[in-house]
Amino acid sequence: MPKIEEILQKRVLVLDGAMGTMLQRYKFTEEDFRGERFKDWPSPLQGNNDLLSLTQPEAIAEVHRKYFAAGADIVETNTFSGTTIAMADYGMEELVYELNYESARIAKEVAQEFTEKEPAKPRFVAGSMGPTNKTASMSPDVNDPGFRAISFDELRMAYKQQTQALLDGGADILLVETIFDTLNAKAALFAIEEVKTERNIEVPIMVSGTITDASGRTLSGQTAEAFLISISHIPILSVGFNCALGAKQLTPHLEVISAKSDHFTSAHPNAGLPNAFGEYDETPEQMASQIEEYLEKGLVNIVGGCCGTTPEHIKAISELADGYKPRQLMVKSY
Repeated sequence: MPKIEEILQKRVLVLDGAMGTMLQRYKFTEEDFRGERFKDWPSPLQGNNDLLSLTQPEAIAEVHRKYFAAGADIVETNTFSGTTIAMADYGMEELVYELNYESARIAKEVAQEFTEKEPAKPRFVAGSMGPTNKTASMSPDVNDPGFRAISFDELRMAYKQQTQALLDGGADILLVETIFDTLNAKAALFAIEEVKTERNIEVPIMVSGTITDASGRTLSGQTAEAFLISISHIPILSVGFNCALGAKQLTPHLEVISAKSDHFTSAHPNAGLPNAFGEYDETPEQMASQIEEYLEKGLVNIVGGCCGTTPEHIKAISELADGYKPRQLMVKSY
């Protein structure tokens, strides 16, 4: 299988769309989330999507299959909340290794199915590493600005366990995504580097931040350029943005990192901005027409979708990406 770095220099790669949006279509009940194994679990489990890799693995595999069939080159594992920190909400810290391992294994099996059918278009699995539900550089208490709900070391340890399990399960890439606090991301990147050193391996790392408002800053206050500088000391495969904004609103921030980065660049925006009910109305055609601007301007190497996107969105993006050349690197990434 050719290295992803080599493929990225030849064509734009397509990332999958939203896992949560697709899982909502199944209308899983509390009993479905619990399955037989967790039927007596003391706390409510509905909404713990990562758990579905254990209780509804066929549904997870089916979602991956639909995205690959729609043209995705890379799918993300169902592990956005797969850390002891996020799983503490459900009292499931002890299940974290298994959740990540099984999620990666399911995705890898489906990826191999598609690669065998289409060897000229190898499929990859990105281990999704979300931001957790705590922030290391800001206080959650307005009355106590010096307070921190989590330490760098606690984050590092949690991310290290997630990294080990994702790699053991078969992830080809690690994707540190939806970064709203760069200090959290630095803990994840530090943990990945530790595992790489201990195992004497190289792993492609994708880093994707999130711009949270029209000012063009992350939640912890960084501009796109400051975010890029903050993580550029790590040998990463790609840097980019996802979530929070729709494709159109993300364009100026992509222009900044594309002009200043010697890494590959990525974007997986939401299907527009949420409506009053928190739903996403942007059609595949509308989203693709906005993403075409990224491609025309040569801003991206990897493109996909975040909240509200479906296989239909990814199919439209994939068909569009086929007609464009990838962004050229200023300096070779590796």
